[in-house]
Amino acid sequence: MKSSRKILFYVVTMMYWFSMYTYVPILSPYVEHLGGSVFMIGLVVGSYGFTQMLVRIPLGIWSDRIGKRKLFIFAGIACAVLSSLGLAFSTNVWAFFGFRSLAGVAAASWVAFTVLFASYFESDEAPKAMGIISFYTSIGQMTATTIGGFLADYISWSAPFYMGAIVGLLGLLLALKLVEKPADVKKKPVEVKELLKMGGEKLLLSVSLLAIVVQCITFTTMFGFTPLHAASLGASNADLSILTLLSTLPNAIAGYMSGSFFVKRFGERYTILLGFLAAAICTILLPFTNSLILLILTQAVNGFAQGLMMPVLMGLAIQSVNEERRASAMGFFQALYSLGMFGGPFIAGWIGEFVGLSGGFIVIGALSLVGAILAYLWMPNSKLKQGLGH
Repeated sequence: MKSSRKILFYVVTMMYWFSMYTYVPILSPYVEHLGGSVFMIGLVVGSYGFTQMLVRIPLGIWSDRIGKRKLFIFAGIACAVLSSLGLAFSTNVWAFFGFRSLAGVAAASWVAFTVLFASYFESDEAPKAMGIISFYTSIGQMTATTIGGFLADYISWSAPFYMGAIVGLLGLLLALKLVEKPADVKKKPVEVKELLKMGGEKLLLSVSLLAIVVQCITFTTMFGFTPLHAASLGASNADLSILTLLSTLPNAIAGYMSGSFFVKRFGERYTILLGFLAAAICTILLPFTNSLILLILTQAVNGFAQGLMMPVLMGLAIQSVNEERRASAMGFFQALYSLGMFGGPFIAGWIGEFVGLSGGFIVIGALSLVGAILAYLWMPNSKLKQGLGH
């Protein structure tokens, strides 16, 4: 029974992320196709992170207060379905912005997914549970981004949106069968003042600020403007799927290797430093690549570099506080790094409007260099007690 519960959860998780990522490879070219400027593309791409930033903490507190997780999971998948359907029917750039923002609301329910899934394990197995569910998240996202571009190429621009909605609807039906344990009434929900107090803890604040920079890079390049640059080099929608796959796959591999290999060998400080330096070089080089093969190569390295950093930063965020406050710390960390999902594309789009997209990439690359300097100054260099690669 317990095994079948987990398998159902894996399937629902993959469908949930699939519904929001089928159209990611074509997102920026499609907004351009609808007549959107570079700045508007940045707004649309960034809106996904902006609504997550606003919704994630209140949603977590609300979920804790009423002791329900499944309800929020169901609502999150429903928002993902509505978002995909809305995007399929949108012919106006501002409508597109609105429905992409709704996908951010859907993604904010991820906090309920992780808490419910962790309840299927013993409390000391929480890191293992997060590693497993992260793996199925990656599978769902990679499958979606790989299929999406081909659908757009061989059927129509709107096909990836419809596919996302259909898979999300199936996930919604399966989510009805998810099993939720009765709430622990003795557990006191986190208070807002507790989260604000955490902002004063040096290590947690430091890793959260560095995570903002990582998400700036990710959502400006991999999930932002890189497909637009590829399209300018003559890439088809199918090519955009391959580009996204070959960026996200190294990202997932690096996530597995960061704790089990890199941190053990180099320590947290130098693992994060290496990630920022490699990401900076690849992002600055991005606008100067004049062939699709070279672009794919640099972005595969970029994806790997970004994948090295997030698991280590996440592990440090958890380790910086006492056991009973770790869920609150993770909420603070995730809410803060959502700022990067919005800020990166917004800044790159705004700069791109005045000096061209190349300028946006160079500024984000320079920000990554700043991240490398801050990582060297702020990060401890002890070896992590737990492997964070899973």
